[in-house]
Amino acid sequence: MLSVAPQASLEEFGEATMKPNEQYRTETAPAVACRGELSVIVPLRHGGIGGGKLAYELLGRPGAPLLIVAGGISAGRHVLGSCDFAEAGWWQSQSGSLDPSRYQILAIDWYGSNGSITLPIDPVDQVEALRQLLDHLGIAKAAAFIGASYGAMVGMHFAALLPDRLGALLAISASDRPHPFASACRALQRGVITLGERHGDMASGVALARAMAMLTYRTPDEFADRFGEAPIIRNSIVRVASEDYLAAQGERHCERMNGFAYRRLSESIDLHRIEAETIKVPLTLVAVDSDVLVPADDIERMAGRLSGATLHRISSRFGHDAFLKEEAQVGAIITSFLDTLELSR
Repeated sequence: MLSVAPQASLEEFGEATMKPNEQYRTETAPAVACRGELSVIVPLRHGGIGGGKLAYELLGRPGAPLLIVAGGISAGRHVLGSCDFAEAGWWQSQSGSLDPSRYQILAIDWYGSNGSITLPIDPVDQVEALRQLLDHLGIAKAAAFIGASYGAMVGMHFAALLPDRLGALLAISASDRPHPFASACRALQRGVITLGERHGDMASGVALARAMAMLTYRTPDEFADRFGEAPIIRNSIVRVASEDYLAAQGERHCERMNGFAYRRLSESIDLHRIEAETIKVPLTLVAVDSDVLVPADDIERMAGRLSGATLHRISSRFGHDAFLKEEAQVGAIITSFLDTLELSR
């Protein structure tokens, strides 16, 4: 039987977000956003040393409890739009539950997302980069880590390796290890990128790999609803109804991530392995019934091994992308998670 994760008091995090400039630690300080880059040197888990810049964004009321927020491999440091950076963030749909007037929100561009790391990157390596960033910012302890997809995998390792620096973990659409079917899909995507590289057109490889990935992020039911029209013939070539959509997704992704980064971060998902029992902080898991990348049953089995874990299982036509598309269901879970932690003042 799964149990409700134990509550943590806000007082526990009173010194959790020690900003270098303490004059801004005030209950009534307005939410602000700042960006920066930190030089990090990471001893990579699978051999070698990785160096480079770790880009981050910190949004919220200085002195408020800190949330580390992380999404999939294509997510970055800009989670929510603000007065300082007005563009909508990758999780703008959760602006109601991730309230920067109540919390500070820390997010990063994934270590290696600029394509500069030429060696395999483990989720553990992301934890080390985050640790160095927390030290740099003077943050002793984060109130919570809210992760989805790859971000949830990294959150699990953070909770296992640095339990004294984290209050609780909310892990959405991630289990203790990747499903072999999902790994096979990603291996084919990486093969497409390699083929593009060999032909001197890695960008086209990235675009096609991303288009292939969309078939696993979403569901057959959604495609049936959206793309049920008959094929058309264009310039003597048959095109099915979904092709323009998939091509657009691929082209847009090329603007955000090059092939070297895509390959390394895709590999990093497949390197994810953790013994669930090593997660020592209060844990809340979210599974989506229609997720073919991370089957809900895998997450439920993981939760069943942890007597203190809380499991939410939701239904969605959007599959793995439910954390981006199911604003109300996911928002309610985030709000409940944060309320349980008694983070609001």
